[in-house]
Amino acid sequence: MSTSAITITVKLFAAYQEAFRVSELVLEFPNSMPVKAVCDRLIAEHPELSQWRDLTRFGINLIFVEPDTLLQDGDEVVLIPPVSGG
Repeated sequence: MSTSAITITVKLFAAYQEAFRVSELVLEFPNSMPVKAVCDRLIAEHPELSQWRDLTRFGINLIFVEPDTLLQDGDEVVLIPPVSGG
């Protein structure tokens, strides 16, 4: 099993986009990391986002997934916190 890093693209929405002030990030992670690790990393950089940790839904390559779904090199990840509006 390889221990090399993988590169993913993270699309940010709502509170995540507001905190980072960009709509997209390119991040590296070790192999065999779950998608929830993306959320944990972003919250580590912006602790004010911790209120959204348990409410955020995850998508990989346009499909909603469970938090424990493993990331693969080249994945496009979306973090979708609750949003409001009309």
